[in-house]
Amino acid sequence: MDKFLIKGGKALRGTVAISGAKNSALPAMAAALLTAEKVTLHNIPKVRDLITMSKLLAFMDAKVSVTEMPASDYVIEAPKLNHAEAPYELVKTMRASVLTLGPLMARVGTARVSLPGGCAIGARPVDLHLKALEQMGAEIGTSHGYIEARAPKGRLKGARIVFEKITVTGTENILMAAALADGETVLENAAREPEVTDLVVLLNFDAANSRRGEIAWDGAYRDSRSHRGGDVSRCGSDHPGGPDNFELCAGTSGRGASEDGASGSAD
Repeated sequence: MDKFLIKGGKALRGTVAISGAKNSALPAMAAALLTAEKVTLHNIPKVRDLITMSKLLAFMDAKVSVTEMPASDYVIEAPKLNHAEAPYELVKTMRASVLTLGPLMARVGTARVSLPGGCAIGARPVDLHLKALEQMGAEIGTSHGYIEARAPKGRLKGARIVFEKITVTGTENILMAAALADGETVLENAAREPEVTDLVVLLNFDAANSRRGEIAWDGAYRDSRSHRGGDVSRCGSDHPGGPDNFELCAGTSGRGASEDGASGSAD
């Protein structure tokens, strides 16, 4: 059996750079679909899912610019979305593809998103996403492993949504869907993980710059966004990206540096 043998007695000192969180970066990239303006994301982890997400956004005719590959900084511009679809061939290895459902419904009022594996919808967490979107006025069906959704009037409407159980990606999807919906959306029993908070920070940055309502927390997320028909968000953002919480909390990053007279910091 493999094991680690650690000999202590020496104080830890130094600075450790904390990687970006994949679970924060994926919804942030999806959120770039909400606006026609440039969105710059920093501290993106260099993992396969982020490359897959960039290919997916490019398939939708968004422009994804990087200075290196794999990249830690992404610049995303989506002035037009000509393919509101997440095809199976692109997303079969990435469960986070469902995060494009909310932004597409918000921006263009239609979406066709493959389920990873092409499996049929059953008693699964994605049902919570779909029920919430239906409460916001979406018509949703399934065909050959795809979620097919449309907003009959071209735009979703605000609603009071109570999740049957806590869902992180469901909370993120509906927060993004509500960003361009008419009226107020209230999410109850919503997830409050760090990646959800990071997405709220990004959406609220856009809200402040475009003078729309912000997302507030008072036991439920309140996303008060009122728009004229046909409007889209015209405000980009520059977002630092959330840190990887496992690295941030690990003893090698911060905790170990605070014990036994050690000193250090996590950037």
